[in-house]
Amino acid sequence: MTDNIYTVLMTAITVLGSAAAFRFYEKRSMRKERDEEFIRHDCKDRIAKLEALLAESSKEKDEMREQILQLVAEVASLRTEIKYLTDRNRSGI
Repeated sequence: MTDNIYTVLMTAITVLGSAAAFRFYEKRSMRKERDEEFIRHDCKDRIAKLEALLAESSKEKDEMREQILQLVAEVASLRTEIKYLTDRNRSGI
């Protein structure tokens, strides 16, 4: 009889312990999945922001390149005008 009570108690403890362990590991697994999902969404958001910044940077680079080309043309024109005025001034003296 004592052996039966001992066996029943051990079985009950084992079953309760197993159920508690199962709940623990289930919650742990769910938490891990949520963390992985959060990381995934965070990475997606960061990638989208970086892509937007890259596109904006590319557009600004193109605009600056166009401005530089305009300035180079203007400097060339001014050099030509200065040379003409300098030559005219020398011949007029």
